[in-house]
This record gives sequence, C-alpha cells and structure tokens, in this order.
Amino acid sequence: MWLADLNNGNYRNPILYCDYSDPDAIRVGEDYFMISSSFCNSPAMPLLHSKDLVNWKVVNYILDKIPEFRYRNPMHGCGVWAPSIRYHEGTYYVCFPMPDEGIYMTTTKDPFGKWSEPVNIRPGAGWIDPCPFWDDDGKAYLVAGVAKSRIGYKSVLNIVEMRPDGMGLIGDEIKIFDGNLNNQVTIEGPKMYKRNGWYYIFAPAGGVKTGWQTVLRSKNVYGPYEYKVVLRQGDSPVNGPHQGAWVDTVTGQDWFLHFQDVYAAGRIVHLQPMHWENDWPIIGVNKTGNDYGEPVMEYKKPDIGKSVEELACADKYPVCEPDTSDDFADGKLGMQWQWNANYDESWYEFRDNRLKLNAVNTTPLRPIGDYRNLLLQKWPAPEFTCVTKMNLSGMNEADMAGYISLGMLYSSIAVLKKDGKYIVKHIKGNQKFDCDAAYTEEEIKDIAVFSDKDFFDEEKTVYFKYTVKCVGYEEHDEMGLMVKGAPKEEITIEMSLDGINYLNALTIPSKAGRWVGVKNGVFIMHNADETEEKGGYVTLDYVKYENLTL
Repeated sequence: MWLADLNNGNYRNPILYCDYSDPDAIRVGEDYFMISSSFCNSPAMPLLHSKDLVNWKVVNYILDKIPEFRYRNPMHGCGVWAPSIRYHEGTYYVCFPMPDEGIYMTTTKDPFGKWSEPVNIRPGAGWIDPCPFWDDDGKAYLVAGVAKSRIGYKSVLNIVEMRPDGMGLIGDEIKIFDGNLNNQVTIEGPKMYKRNGWYYIFAPAGGVKTGWQTVLRSKNVYGPYEYKVVLRQGDSPVNGPHQGAWVDTVTGQDWFLHFQDVYAAGRIVHLQPMHWENDWPIIGVNKTGNDYGEPVMEYKKPDIGKSVEELACADKYPVCEPDTSDDFADGKLGMQWQWNANYDESWYEFRDNRLKLNAVNTTPLRPIGDYRNLLLQKWPAPEFTCVTKMNLSGMNEADMAGYISLGMLYSSIAVLKKDGKYIVKHIKGNQKFDCDAAYTEEEIKDIAVFSDKDFFDEEKTVYFKYTVKCVGYEEHDEMGLMVKGAPKEEITIEMSLDGINYLNALTIPSKAGRWVGVKNGVFIMHNADETEEKGGYVTLDYVKYENLTL
C-alpha cells in the first residue's frame, strides 16, 4: 500500500503512512522494535519489527486487553497513551500510561511471545508519557510528563527513582523542567538517554500539530537541565514534528523516529538522520545559518553493516509494510485488526477459511460508533480502496451487519434483517466531546429493501467498497498557529450484490477520531429487545486493499 523503501538505496518519508501514534523504538543486536499508542482499541500497543529502520511489520501486541474493566466498552481518547520500550540486562520493558488509572509496566524475555501481566507502578490520574532509564551505577529512574486534562496543569517534566526491576517507584517525584518558564509550552513525551557523561531528555514541545523537538541535557540526573531546539518544520511539509525515539545502527549511525499528525489519517511515522555538534543532537538536515535540523523527505537508507548481496536476501531483509488485505486462510486474525474495545473471544471464530463474526447484543439507543465489536483497521495510505465480501445467510431476525468508517465523523452502510426482509441503511454520526463527556448526533435513513430472491446466491453475498480520496488541501488554525497543506479526504462507502455494480453510495468528509486516525471495518449486532430469537452471524471471505496513490 505504502512502501517507504525506494529500492535504490534511498527511502522516502513517511516510512509508515499509518496511525502509529507516539512511537518509541530500540535496537537490540540487529533487530529494531517499535511500539505506539492504541488508546481504547484491543489488542493494545502494536509491536513492530524491522531490520533496517525503513521496512516494518506488526509482529505482536504488548497487551491482549487493556487492564481495566471499564474498557469492555469504547472509551474514545482514553486507555493506552504514549508508551516507551527499553531493553535492560536481557529483559524487554514496556512502560505505558493510562491517564485516568496510572503508570504500568510489563516485561518479557521474548518480544515476539507473551508479555507479563501489567503492574500499576504509580496508581492515580495525571502522569503521562513515562520512560524508564537505568544509569551506569545500577540505579533506575522514571521520567514522565503530565496531562492538564487530568491534573490541571501541563508543560512539566518530573523524574522519580525506580526500583531496578522496574516494578515500583522509590520516594517522591522531582520537577526537573517547567516548559511554562522556558518558552517550551506543552513539552511532553520525554525519552531519557545518556551519552558522554551527559543525561539527555528528548521531548517535543509546542503542540502535536505545530510544535518542534526539544532536547534537555545535564551532567546530573536531577538537573538543572539546559535545553535546545533540535528539529523544526522549517521549509518542509512536515508539521509538528512530534515525539519519537533516538536509535543507532551497529555501524554507529544515529537516527530519530517521530510522528506527524496529518489529521484524518492520524499520526504517521518519519525517520530522520541525526548527528551531533558540541554534544547536542541535530535531527534532520540543518540548513545554512540554522542551529537546528529540518525533516527530510528522501534520504539514503541507514547503514546496518550488510553488503549489497546480504541485503538482497528477502527472507532476512524484506522490503515490506504492515499488512492490510486478509483472506482469513490461516485461521487467525491478521495483526492489522483491532477491536473498538476490549474484545470477547466469543465474538469471532473461523469456519471453512472464512472469518465468522457472531452477533453481539446491543441496545438500539447505543450509537453505532460505540459498538464494542467493531473490527477495525487503520488507514494504510493517502488514497486507497477496500473491498469486503460478506455473506448474510447466517443472520437472524433483528441482526444488523455492515461496514463502517469511524472517526469523529463516521458513516456506515448496514443491513438490518427484519420481518424476513433485508433493509439497507445509511448511518451518519458526529461524535462530540466536552472534556471527558461524550455525546453523539446520529442520522439513520432506510435506502433500500431486499428479499431472499434479490441475492445472487444462497449465501446472500454482499460486497462493500470503501474508498478514500484526497480532494484538496487546506489550512488549519491550531490555537493561533497555522498548519498549511493538510490533506482533505473524502470517504465513500458503497454496496453491491454482484461485486460489479455498486449502488447507494454514502459519501462524507473525513475527520479524525479523538487523537486517533480514521479507522474502517466490519460488524454485526443483535437487538434482543426486538425478538426472543438469538443473534446470528455473518461470514467474511476476504478484505482486499488497493492503493490509489501513484
């Protein structure tokens, strides 16, 4: 869908045109691992793997389910925020915040396997973006930011001593930097490192869509810290650029991964070269007269110490991207799928190389965007189309199944079985949030009615086509600062009975979800208030994506 590797020794940014928000990454030997936020979706916190920092695959999820009961229902914008990943003395650590619940730690010896049950090492609301750090003397620390929405103030970084095993904190936190006093408002997402006797904290400031990368340094872990802006948008089209991770190669090169918020598509990931001047990092390419870097759009791939002949081995060094299409032939959900909340194993199974989705009871008062069992994917490219083949023969009375595009503005074409008929519905919704109070405006229209004889086969097959197209670019005012050239996408959902003739198109403008990009996927629900009959099911033959961008 979107390949960053240009197959000529260079790569292009973004390396991932996909909503992998708040990335953090490490190198362990010849392997790179990256994690990202996932908010209320499950499984949570995708783990991506790469051999060269350019080509990535999702290989695991850190959490099978979010560790709090309330996430059995969608809690848009809550859940798992910006995590960090570290490797220390043979153990992988992932530390992640849930801004209403606390700071959690989970570990493993095998990142591709099962991770430990997370431990809440700092219960309570307010702290976000934690990063553990182990010093040369064996002591360990945790640096973190704060969320104004939970604690009443922002732009402050704290540090606290941590148990060496990562499973608890020692003493009280110490404020080490106040961005309100240093022209670094909204500083957050701290990542801590040590080099040449200096303690460094990489942290974005200025806001997600309009900010820059700041680096703090000190000879003492508790400060005082001086600071320097090391990466700005400059003349590049990369607004933000926001938080990420410093990684190196076995050959000694330094690189920086960060995200860019492109509105509807979410927070896409870029890779920047990095070098050092006077013990300060410079990220990107610094132009004459500037003491900071600007993002690059194309650059030479990282030198990972392999010959041309070695790199040509596709098994070890594949040119790849995260998966999108799925034919369900291997009897398991692909790594690209996430549910709208903590899932239940009874929601799905596999039958005859198909995905079988079982109807989940709901109330007719619940907006479709808050259905628990929406099975969703992230947008994988600037423009694309997706065709899903669904069979309705297993539906029972009062079942409703279909396709959804989920953002703040959402839309769905759904089929309701009622009185033996199949009623096609257009559903449009608008999610709104006032602080943490959420409400939805929803419009539902009946647009067609089918009977059994209208289908072309006994399985009552329907096809849904989902299309995303860029229809222009626009400016956005973000708290008095302008973001220029933001893509403006149009979303269309269509339905067909034969896979050729698509009718009843539903088109809406795009609008991102609450701190997440738009997602798309499938569902089936059952209204138990309408009938004593139990819910049925639908089956999916395939989901096929096609890139529309040259």
